[in-house]
Amino acid sequence: MLPLLTIAAVVLSTFAIGYYGSRAANTSRDFLVARRRVSSRQNAAAIAGEFLSASSFLGVAGLVMKNGPDQFWYAIGSTAGYLTLLLFVAAPLRRSGAYTLPDFAEARLGSRGLRVVATVVTIAIGYIYLIPQLQNAGLTLSMVIPQTPRWAGVMLVTGVIIVNVLGGGMRVITLVQAFQYWVKLFAIAAPAFVLFAVFFVDSSQGTRSGLTSAASPVFTANTTVTLDESVRVRVAEPVRLRASGTVDGHGVDGEVTWTAGAKDVAANTTLSFPAGATVPVVVGTVASNADWVRPQSGGKAALFNTYSVIFATFLGVLGLPHVLARFYTNPDGRSARRTTLHVLVLLGVFYLFPAILGALGRLYEPGLLTVGRTDATLLLLPSVMIPNVVGQVLGAIVAAGAFAAFMSTSSGLLVSLAGVIATDMSRGRVKDFRWFTVLVMIIPVSLALVLRPHDITLAVGMALAMAASTFCPVLVLGIWWRELTWVGAGIGMTVGGLLVAAAMTVTAISDYTGGWAPTLVQQPALLTVPLAFGTMIVVSKATSRRQPEDINRIMLRLHAPDPLGFVKDRDVLRFGEGRADGRHRRIRPRRWRARWSRA
Repeated sequence: MLPLLTIAAVVLSTFAIGYYGSRAANTSRDFLVARRRVSSRQNAAAIAGEFLSASSFLGVAGLVMKNGPDQFWYAIGSTAGYLTLLLFVAAPLRRSGAYTLPDFAEARLGSRGLRVVATVVTIAIGYIYLIPQLQNAGLTLSMVIPQTPRWAGVMLVTGVIIVNVLGGGMRVITLVQAFQYWVKLFAIAAPAFVLFAVFFVDSSQGTRSGLTSAASPVFTANTTVTLDESVRVRVAEPVRLRASGTVDGHGVDGEVTWTAGAKDVAANTTLSFPAGATVPVVVGTVASNADWVRPQSGGKAALFNTYSVIFATFLGVLGLPHVLARFYTNPDGRSARRTTLHVLVLLGVFYLFPAILGALGRLYEPGLLTVGRTDATLLLLPSVMIPNVVGQVLGAIVAAGAFAAFMSTSSGLLVSLAGVIATDMSRGRVKDFRWFTVLVMIIPVSLALVLRPHDITLAVGMALAMAASTFCPVLVLGIWWRELTWVGAGIGMTVGGLLVAAAMTVTAISDYTGGWAPTLVQQPALLTVPLAFGTMIVVSKATSRRQPEDINRIMLRLHAPDPLGFVKDRDVLRFGEGRADGRHRRIRPRRWRARWSRA
């Protein structure tokens, strides 16, 4: 009952803030860029709220629990990516006057074809990022409120974000995401302080050992788990247990002894382990605590994985459309830089806690290593460590924070996707934006209900790899290398995007057929990002005549200090001065290009 109340409180607060913000939202500039009047501090809280998705709130702790502190590179790389964004992208991107990344691509390189490619990539990244958010919303609701179907959580989050985005677009979502950052920070910080104090007391009394022993995790009490999905587990030492279901293709119902090796356990199988039994772990999970605490214990494959994660997260932030869209809301380039600096502080504070909670999860919730649901570590840890009303309250707070994470990130993705499609396939009016807000959610909601859920951080990692292999090189080279051509940018984005898409496909097939995919495919960014950069440079050199004729004016607009007044908004460049309410008469793209050249 408590989780239901806290989730309801967050949902109702989100609706209330959305209603408050929607009262002043009535123009296309409100819906697309919040009139470009968002202060740096408010925008920083909104960006942090948007970026700290379920993969950060739930997934990082789960990965640390499963594979060790090495997995914290997901958090470090993502945070460091904002430093690169601060130094190289934030201010020039705002000075471009664009509303979306496809806007920037066309304005910088002068190609409608490249704009189409950028739009397709934006939709792909948005869907890859959005689907696991919706899936985990369903899993979370079914876990904290037993007997609730998974589709209920998917539809709840979908309904909330659609209503808010319809009400006021970016203007409303800015207020909502800023509020939800502070909800998430409290929801992870308060349990972390309390649970660590409990662990400290247990350690001082000798009732709980740490993770420094060489042994594998063991069940500290009689434990019964039921598998939602079929898994393959690895048994380190012989263990006697009770099983009811299907193991290795044979039906079992009673006491069995598992010898060392691998076991295929079907979905809906119930396993009961006695206290002191060694924990069987899903294949791919670090089994012994000695390997868990030792950096790069997985050898060369783990080292490649780490560097690939760094590439994907550090550079992927520079290409996430829903994050970059927030910088269009700043008044000028200087404000965009200040926003990024504030974001670094807010993310740094938040990421102090997931690693601590992941380590506690390995000690107190080893059963999750058997069922493969380590994403649920934060949701279950409070009630396991404090089996009374205090633990229930902390668990309810965590559940509310998880739903804030689902809603804030999904809202940002929906605003970004609707804005891109509305400005590319229609006139970008308010009613166009609202129509596409509903339409773009049909595919991700359908896939979220059909596809098999995976570790959310690994799924989002693929979205970051896609962003790092497509938009990141376009932005970095487009802002700082005048010789980039639309041909080079288009081919480079296509190469990088198709390689990541192929890796995702192979990884998905591997997950259903035994997990045989190598690390190179599961974490492709270390290969795809250099190939995308190299392709853009080589092809641009070969097509140097395709550079925009007014490249000098374009580069001046991107890099000139704001007080010089070279910045013009996209609606002015595309439609002329027009009306202040954002409703401009439609003119041909060639005239837009001519106006940009004369500006």
